[in-house]
Amino acid sequence: MTLHLYDTYSRSLRPFEPIAPGQAGLYACGPTVYDYAHIGNLRTYLFVDGLRRALEFNGLQVRHVMNITDVGHLTSDADSGDDKIEARSRRSGESAWDIAAAFTRAFEDDLRQLNILPPTVWCRATDHIAEQIAFIGDLEAKGYTYRTDDGIYFDTTRQDDYGKLARLKRDGLQAGKRVELGEKRDICDFALWKFSGVPGQRQMEWDSPWGLGFPGWHIECSAMAEKHLGAYFDIHCGGEDHVAVHHSNEIAQTQARHGTRLANFWLHGAFLKTQDAKMSKSSGDFLRLQSLLEQGVDPLAYRYLCLGAHYRSSLNFTDDALRAASSGLARLRSTVHGLGDEHGEADPAWLDRFAEQINDDLNFPRALAVAWELLKGDLPDAVKKATMARFDAALGLGLLAWQPVQVEVPQPVQAWMALRAIARAQRQWAEADRLRTLARAAGYDIDDTPQGQQARPL
Repeated sequence: MTLHLYDTYSRSLRPFEPIAPGQAGLYACGPTVYDYAHIGNLRTYLFVDGLRRALEFNGLQVRHVMNITDVGHLTSDADSGDDKIEARSRRSGESAWDIAAAFTRAFEDDLRQLNILPPTVWCRATDHIAEQIAFIGDLEAKGYTYRTDDGIYFDTTRQDDYGKLARLKRDGLQAGKRVELGEKRDICDFALWKFSGVPGQRQMEWDSPWGLGFPGWHIECSAMAEKHLGAYFDIHCGGEDHVAVHHSNEIAQTQARHGTRLANFWLHGAFLKTQDAKMSKSSGDFLRLQSLLEQGVDPLAYRYLCLGAHYRSSLNFTDDALRAASSGLARLRSTVHGLGDEHGEADPAWLDRFAEQINDDLNFPRALAVAWELLKGDLPDAVKKATMARFDAALGLGLLAWQPVQVEVPQPVQAWMALRAIARAQRQWAEADRLRTLARAAGYDIDDTPQGQQARPL
């Protein structure tokens, strides 16, 4: 059974065949660490984690590289504005280095809370300045660069197929431009190296053949991906907002240096939306994972919510959707826990059914449906549990490690549960719902599990 993935570059669903048999090289664009990640950012990393787990489910050894952008990402993708980390430093009075370190730690903690596997390689832009300078030097030698007053730029007019990833139409961009080009020769040209300007104004700056300065955002990923995975590797992924600028520019640079498009597959996850609008860090109006924790929400309920939508479909985040995910996760946990401790063998037919879904461009919503179908079936509990263990290696919900929390249920809630059991046995559904509503008003929900009713605090 072959894994098929949707490649943004070719706009097609393609069978995945690793460049090196049995191995997969995966590069994922990491965060710019000037602020906390919001749950929209984290949806992208959950998608990347699902991709990695699917590759491993298929028996591949994955070398997963993720960058930390700790310099060079300006407030505008068009190479204008301030460096985001330097700007934060000026506002807060903290050093740029301390800010980057603190938000990197916060990001790593978010990944742990969501049971996202750590990458094989973490790479920071500031640790790879020499590689970036060497990359720019090669581009200069090949005639792809030019100098302006504020930096060294990449000449996109040298490439007839620039922007193929995003299907950019250069003529349309030129006709519709509403920005001041300054010394840039073309609206699509982008900075490779920016000059520092006033001496001492910046904290993060380095000597280079072109003068004191710092790298542009795009050159960082091209240089680090090449160092850790080579000039042509299996998969590069990130959010859909990276297609038009960041990833198009990564491809342009590597194509100019090596004649490759950097990665065989380019995968992109869709936005998380609130009230049908994209969640954005730059707006300052965003929801953190910590915000959910403070509301008593299990972080893995958010993971469960994201599993319910395909990675290429936008997901609208609402309180009702999160509550439903929390309830679904609770039922799944208690059902798996109730299968007992006997050891069995995973069922091959069910594994094939599950693999068929995740191998269809990471269709985790349908894979989750297969898991529920298995649990409702008539296989022995030990077989179900062993099969669910294999499923959960891809789902990442930590199902077998979960243990129920012993809660002291108030006497009135216990009484309502007993009456509800009688009502359900007599098929008096309206009365059963009324009793459950009373329990909820008292701060407890009632889950129906194979072992009977279980009360849990809301």
